[in-house]
Amino acid sequence: MIIKYAKLIKEARLKKGFSQFDLALKLGISRTSYISIEQGKRELTIGEFKKLSDILGISFNELEGGESPNYEKYKQMMLAFLRTEKNISKTKLAKLMYLADAGWFYYHLQSMSGMQYRKIQYGPVADSYFRILDELYENGQIEIEQTKDGAMLVSQTRAGAKNSLSEIKKEESELIKNIGKKWKDKKTKEIVEFTHNQLPYLCANDNDVISIGLITQEDPHEYY
Repeated sequence: MIIKYAKLIKEARLKKGFSQFDLALKLGISRTSYISIEQGKRELTIGEFKKLSDILGISFNELEGGESPNYEKYKQMMLAFLRTEKNISKTKLAKLMYLADAGWFYYHLQSMSGMQYRKIQYGPVADSYFRILDELYENGQIEIEQTKDGAMLVSQTRAGAKNSLSEIKKEESELIKNIGKKWKDKKTKEIVEFTHNQLPYLCANDNDVISIGLITQEDPHEYY
C-alpha cells in the first residue's frame, strides 16, 4: 500500500527547490531512506512529520491528509467571492469559501482548493484562511474595515479587481457565483448557523479537521 502523503511530500519538495539529499540531511536520515518515504514505502515518525511540516511550509494536518492545497487558487476564490458582494464580513467570507469547497466535493469528490477545514467556534474554517487574508491585505488587494459593532468587513481594492482568476475553471466560477448569489443578502449569523448544522461540522470534535466527505449526505441545493 502506498502511503497517502508520499506524493504531497515530493510535490512540496520540488516546489521549494530541495533535492532529496537536502531533505534527507535535514531529517537526519540517509538519502535511501528518504527516497523510500517519497515512494510511499516508509512511514514517517512523529518527529519527521513535524520537521517536514516546518521545512516544507505545510501544516501537520495537510501533510497527514495527503492532499496538496492550492494556495493561489484559494486566494483567487476569495477575490471571486468579493466580486459577488461588495463588503463581506471575515466570518461570512470564511463560510462562503467552505461552501465552495464542499459544493465542489459533492460532485467531484475533491475540494476546489484542496484546503482542509477545522471545527472552531465560528468554523468550519481553513487553517490558512487568516494568513492568506493577511497576505491579500498586505499586497493591497483587499481592504479590511471594522464597523461600529465590531464586525470586520472585507472588500476588494482596484488592485484586487485587476487580479487574474486564472486558477479557477469556468465550472468552478459558476459555482462560486451561484453560492455568492444565494447568500448575498443573508446575515453572517445565518450562514454560520447553516454550516454548523451540516454533518461535516456536527460529526467533528472541537478543533479537529472536519470530514468534508460527509457533505455528500447533504442536499447541495440548500447552499447554492
